[in-house]
Amino acid sequence: MCKFSAIVAALLVASTPSAAQLPVFGVGRPPTAEEIRDLGTPIAPSGAGLPEGSGTAATGREVFAAQCARCHAPKAQGDIGPTLFGGQGSLQSARPLKTVGSFWPYATTVWDYINRAMPFDKPGLLKPSEVYAVTAYILNLNGIIGETDVMDAKSLPKVKMPNRDGFVADPRPDVGNTKK
Repeated sequence: MCKFSAIVAALLVASTPSAAQLPVFGVGRPPTAEEIRDLGTPIAPSGAGLPEGSGTAATGREVFAAQCARCHAPKAQGDIGPTLFGGQGSLQSARPLKTVGSFWPYATTVWDYINRAMPFDKPGLLKPSEVYAVTAYILNLNGIIGETDVMDAKSLPKVKMPNRDGFVADPRPDVGNTKK
C-alpha cells in the first residue's frame, strides 16, 4: 500500500469503517498499526509537527527540476500533474483555476502534502529540507514569498495564503462545526 493510500485508509478507519472495507464490497483492509505510525505526524495549520530543516525557492527550483518537473512540467505549468501556480481571483469565475496560489488556505498544508504524497511514484522520498525548498519554490511562483525567503518550521506557518479566509465553516450541526 502506498503512503497516500495508507493516509486515506487511516483517516477513514479513524472515524468509521469505510464502505470499501465492508463485506459487501470485499476489497480493502484497515491499515496496520505500523502503517499508521509510518504516516508520521500530521502537520497542523499552526505548524505544529513541522520538523527541523529549511529551504528557499532558489534551492527548491533545483529539487523541483529533479523530482517534480516530470509530472508538473519544468516551470510547474502542469502536464501529467496539475499546474501549481496562477488562478488568483478565478475562484468566483465560471472556470476557476484551483492552484496552491488561488485555493490552498495554509502553506503548512502544502508542505504536508508534498512531504506525504510527492513525488507521486515515490511518496515520502524528499527530506524535510527538500520539502521546505519545493514548498518555497511553489509559493514563490505564486508571488506569495520572495526567492530568498527562508521557509522553516517558524516562518512557514506565518505565510498568509491568498485564500486563507476563503473557506467557510460547515453549518450542518452533525459535522462538529468548531469554526465561528
